[in-house]
Amino acid sequence: MSSKFEILMNQLGISDQLRRDPALVDARIERVVVHKISKIWEFHFVFSNILPIEIFLELKKGLGEEFSKTGNRAVFEIKALSQEFSNELLQVYYREAFSEGPCASQGFKSLYQNLQVRAEGNQLIIEGSEAIDKEHFKKNHLPNLANQLEKFGFPAFVCQIEKNDALTQEQEKAFHTENEQIVQAANEEALRAMEQLEQMAPPPPPVEEKPSFDFQAKKAAAKPKLDKAEVTQMIDVTTEENRLVFEGVVFDVEHKVTRTGRVLINFKMTDYTSSFSMQKWVKNEEEAQKFDIIKKNSWLRVRGNVEMNNFTRDLTMNVQDVQEVVHYERKDLMPEGERRVEFHAHTNMSTMDALPEVEEIVATAAKWGHKAIAITDHGNVQSFPHGYKAAKKAGIQLIYGMEANIVEDRVPIVYNEVEMDLSEATYVVFDVETTGLSAIYNDLIQVAASKMYKGNVIAEFDEFINPGHPLSAFTTELTGITDDHVKNAKPLEQVLQEFQEFCKDTVLVAHNATFDVGFMNANYERHGLPKISQPVIDTLEFARNLYPEYKRHGLGPLTKRFGVALEHHHMANYDAEATGRLLFIFIKEVAEKHGVTDLARLNIDLISPDSYKKARIKHATIYVKNQVGLKNIFKLVSLSNTKYFEGVPRIPRTILDAHREGLILGSACSEGEVFDAVVSQGVDAAVEVAKYYDFIEIMPPAIYAPLIAKEQVKDMEELQTIIKSLIEVGDRLDKPVLATGNVHYIEPEEEIYREIIVRSLGQGAMINRTIGHGEHAQPAPLPKAHFRTTNEMLDEFAFLGEELARKLVIENTNALADIFESVEVVKGDLYTPFIDKAEETVAELTYKKAFEIYGNPLPDIVDLRIEKELTSILGNGFAVIYLASQMLVQRSNERGYLVGSRGSVGSSFVATMIGITEVNPLSPHYVCGQCQYSEFITDGSYGSGFDMPNKDCPNCGHKLSKNGQDIPFETFLGFDGDKVPDIDLNFSGEDQPSAHLDVRDIFGEEYAFRAGTVGTVAAKTAYGFVKGYERDYGKFYRDAEVERLAQGAAGVKRTTGQHPGGIVVIPNYMDVYDFTPVQYPADDVTAEWQTTHFNFHDIDENVLKLDVLGHDDPTMIRKLQDLSGIDPNEIPMDDEGVMALFSGTDVLGVTPEQIGTPTGMLGIPEFGTNFVRGMVDETHPTTFAELLQLSGLSHGTDVWLGNAQDLIKQGIADLSTVIGCRDDIMVYLMHAGLEPKMAFTIMERVRKGLWLKISEEERNGYIEAMKANKVPEWYIESCGKIKYMFPKAHAAAYVMMALRVAYFKVHHPIYYYCAYFSIRAKAFDIKTMGAGLDAIKRRMEEIAEKRKNNEASNVEIDLYTTLEIVNEMWERGFKFGKLDLYRSDATEFIIDGDTLIPPFVAMDGLGENVAKQLVRAREEGEFLSKTELRKRGGLSSTLVEKMDEMGILGNMPEDNQLSLFDEFF
Repeated sequence: MSSKFEILMNQLGISDQLRRDPALVDARIERVVVHKISKIWEFHFVFSNILPIEIFLELKKGLGEEFSKTGNRAVFEIKALSQEFSNELLQVYYREAFSEGPCASQGFKSLYQNLQVRAEGNQLIIEGSEAIDKEHFKKNHLPNLANQLEKFGFPAFVCQIEKNDALTQEQEKAFHTENEQIVQAANEEALRAMEQLEQMAPPPPPVEEKPSFDFQAKKAAAKPKLDKAEVTQMIDVTTEENRLVFEGVVFDVEHKVTRTGRVLINFKMTDYTSSFSMQKWVKNEEEAQKFDIIKKNSWLRVRGNVEMNNFTRDLTMNVQDVQEVVHYERKDLMPEGERRVEFHAHTNMSTMDALPEVEEIVATAAKWGHKAIAITDHGNVQSFPHGYKAAKKAGIQLIYGMEANIVEDRVPIVYNEVEMDLSEATYVVFDVETTGLSAIYNDLIQVAASKMYKGNVIAEFDEFINPGHPLSAFTTELTGITDDHVKNAKPLEQVLQEFQEFCKDTVLVAHNATFDVGFMNANYERHGLPKISQPVIDTLEFARNLYPEYKRHGLGPLTKRFGVALEHHHMANYDAEATGRLLFIFIKEVAEKHGVTDLARLNIDLISPDSYKKARIKHATIYVKNQVGLKNIFKLVSLSNTKYFEGVPRIPRTILDAHREGLILGSACSEGEVFDAVVSQGVDAAVEVAKYYDFIEIMPPAIYAPLIAKEQVKDMEELQTIIKSLIEVGDRLDKPVLATGNVHYIEPEEEIYREIIVRSLGQGAMINRTIGHGEHAQPAPLPKAHFRTTNEMLDEFAFLGEELARKLVIENTNALADIFESVEVVKGDLYTPFIDKAEETVAELTYKKAFEIYGNPLPDIVDLRIEKELTSILGNGFAVIYLASQMLVQRSNERGYLVGSRGSVGSSFVATMIGITEVNPLSPHYVCGQCQYSEFITDGSYGSGFDMPNKDCPNCGHKLSKNGQDIPFETFLGFDGDKVPDIDLNFSGEDQPSAHLDVRDIFGEEYAFRAGTVGTVAAKTAYGFVKGYERDYGKFYRDAEVERLAQGAAGVKRTTGQHPGGIVVIPNYMDVYDFTPVQYPADDVTAEWQTTHFNFHDIDENVLKLDVLGHDDPTMIRKLQDLSGIDPNEIPMDDEGVMALFSGTDVLGVTPEQIGTPTGMLGIPEFGTNFVRGMVDETHPTTFAELLQLSGLSHGTDVWLGNAQDLIKQGIADLSTVIGCRDDIMVYLMHAGLEPKMAFTIMERVRKGLWLKISEEERNGYIEAMKANKVPEWYIESCGKIKYMFPKAHAAAYVMMALRVAYFKVHHPIYYYCAYFSIRAKAFDIKTMGAGLDAIKRRMEEIAEKRKNNEASNVEIDLYTTLEIVNEMWERGFKFGKLDLYRSDATEFIIDGDTLIPPFVAMDGLGENVAKQLVRAREEGEFLSKTELRKRGGLSSTLVEKMDEMGILGNMPEDNQLSLFDEFF
């Protein structure tokens, strides 16, 4: 092969094995043509022979992938020196010709691609039916086909069509059968269409069929020339202007087609200075395809006129020209092996602080060729599971970490303590004023002190010090000290010596003493004077421990509380005296309250064990080195979020020490204690502090820059000195120093999104504390915290010199990354809890119940089913899940509630036998309750056992019971029986809390946790944040810009929560920290349950999750049972009256007009919604099986609309034959003759909407099998439309509950209405409801009118539903009574003959507690007046007025006449 061709092979990564193929021996590149504007590279290859197809496809794939990386496209043509070929090779290339290019048009491809071809001389003979022999194809398409084959290296063919009669007949036959069905439907359609046509305009002239053309070529030709145009920034455009050019990225696109067929492409673009809405009109959809470059995330240059849009009232560009531009993304420019590793990155799980999802960070690091990346979210590890998966996918090492809040367990009150009597000591209470917070970089400007004994001042010390430079406005504003004060002051050294003399033999006292003492010590040391060694009392900690109930312990709040004068806070002499007065108050108090009189006992007896709650937080980064470390970090996260949570998750230092194995500690950001020590006390002090850590972090000066704005650091020079000091600390301790980037977002342009999120926290958040006073007060700017590449990072540290910068940025980070082992964050298996003898118990319970019903020995069909299920359940370790559910259901049953099952658990017969579900999945059958005779119907003639005719037992004459829904077990546990079962149970809402506690009781408190969730900022909320930011910071954004900013700010973690019914059960042979940390939902430390720290979806394949949901149906059934005494299990499922409800209203004794709906569905669970009522009306189901179908059809996606509904309307199928539930597919196909495994696979593909997503080959295989077994065409087509399907077991459980409720509606109406209003109704208007039919109908009309105009509130919509039921109840001859002051119950409806008396809570604004108080009060005697009613009944005057208006109070007077004298007796 030629050298150029070989180079191309290398670039495409073609394997050696293929390269050695004889076909490529003489390969060469004849020429390459590059089309610059359309970015197409056209290769012309020469080979000795036509290539074998596999080499051809490999070459095509390689060229396609390699060139698309650079935004180009490669096409190629082949010339073969020898044009010999076999018929097989011709056949495969013939099929390949349709894969792209001009032959790929759908109509041509579908008719021709699968035909047989052969070559005779220069003729290509194509065999096919008459349908393909059309002039259109000969003229327009066959020449293209010949060209395409020529490009593959074949000779120039002339295509001929050979008609094959057998094929033609076969096609005709298929056509006629289908046609007859279609003609019938078409005739009806045609009639309707004719009527409409007469009213319409004359038809347009016929359009000639155009040859299809290559869009790419056309697009290339029509490209506008915008390369040289001058681009305007969006932010600069504020009025209408013409012929502007913008360049930016598209972030939103939608296509609208008008009635005339014109297409409006609405899209929004941003250039990151602002954003703009754009419109592009095109004449039809075909034309619109030319503009397919307008898609999300594509970079474009557009030209057009900016005009005010009359609809949106916003400036909009009407686009004339569009051109794609190349956007150069940031790349890491360093060579491989010399790229950094980021050790400090936040994801969107850092609450309200950072933006990128962990997947984005990992993908960016991988794209830049970094070998690893660490994630360090604030106080949580919620991005670990997603990070684990993302890193695996990206093939990059992820270092798991977090930025923790470390606190001291006990902060001392006294330093250098000695034994001495507090009341006898002499104290020097002192305070210093400085030019800043750093003892190293800032100066002392005042030292003031009061010497005190027994509460009296016995000497004063007050000296200013001249710092040798003018004071800043900030210092003067804070301390009240001006340049005049310090002008003629003594030199510093003299003041220090005098002060040491003043303090001899005393106890020093200061408020927040660590600051004052640290400052004095640093200055003493600098002047060679001895450091402070006498005892020091810190009144700040003294106050915190003495008065833990106060919120604030600053000098200002304390002096106010104790009435001590503080004339100018922050001028040292005032502060000192005030502090002294407070000290003596504290000494007196501590002796009285705690009996402490000795100085040395203060630290022992007074410091409370939870002083860590008030301690100052220091940040530290903690990383997981190995599996032990992972478990330890999980424990630390759990403890800090539960036991030690106070405002934020805190980790006391001793707790960290106890769990430090397997963890690496870094010194974190400027909030870390090493940074703090360097700034405030110098390098020596910092070296002591840094011994605790494994490495020192330094960040780019840009990250520390806000400290300059806050005047904590003087300028950039001082900042660089601090960074150098940090490096010195590392060097002195021989600990690695790493340059980290504190990443909060990925691209520099995303800074504004974080700004919006952070500022939305309001001024109470520390990060938003303002600097300055009055209207100039502004929060400190946020640092530039994007993800930096290696070269950007090296630039940031250029001030250190190249060699040192490389060491910190590249060498040290890579070396440290190497010590981390790979850890398993998410386990690979399911770990179920262990219950002793679970397997035996499940088997025992199953057989016991089966023998009881079906007799011993069991019928074969039952025996085989149990055998098959138990093998799967016990073999895969699922017995525990079954048993746990059984225990929960049994306990709830014992408390008197039925439990409904949800989901596919009803497909399991074992579940039926042990009582988890009442759905019996066997085929329809009869069974005798006396002699256990049974008879099974297995031919599919009945969809449900409940629909079979009644029958007496042939053995004993007893009436046989009927059951069986014919549901295959496979839909529950998969075909191999190893899918993790998901058992969802519907407990009564009233009983749900008890059921939750049962879980805890069965498995143990330390193994049961609520399923945790993570709530992120929603799009609407983000929109609110942007508008708030605009208001607070005086910005004005266009609508498009608001939308972009909201999109950017959405998705950040805001809070945590819990799943309403999900409980995660940890296996009792492991502990929760093997899977997840734990916490309280929304950090509510008083919550009864702890939740999993991880979003439960992240671990749902590893631990058992029980769904203990609350539902109204079981509550409703319980209420009906209490009212009527009827056992719900005895209610027949084939009651004629109940079935009549589904086809009309006669059984209720009313007409459809009276109740406004054609069937009796109102208020029947699952069937009462408008959507399902419409379905019932169209189908009129008469059997249980059909009701199951309806339930399935109404809950699936694309199962009824545009699918079953049309089939039923056209008469192609009826309710019992369309596809309703997922299980029907499997059962139907098995009855048709497909093998079970294939039937199961087809069902699985269809139910998840994957039918059209699987490969054509796989799908065609299924279709062949279905056709071979005479499955009709419409059935196959119907499968293709479905997106989601309901399991039949779920439908059966719901329908059985619904029928029980319906039974009461038909046979015991007043009980039904009583239960409905007590449990289901959401909104009441008792005045209207009790006022009779006219009032009710009037109110319904009002709401209906509002709904038409979209003006009805949610309450009104709920009220409408209630009124429909009230209306029906009145029409059936029952009455809804008025509230009765002496008869109404607090919370329950009362039945009085044919009238319902409402409870007090049904009244608007009257809560349950007040209602109960009212009932208690009336037991003490009747109410003589409204005043008495208010006093004794606890009602507000508004409620009393409302009652009066409703006529409940009769003629009750305002006041009791005789009560004037009550006061005297």
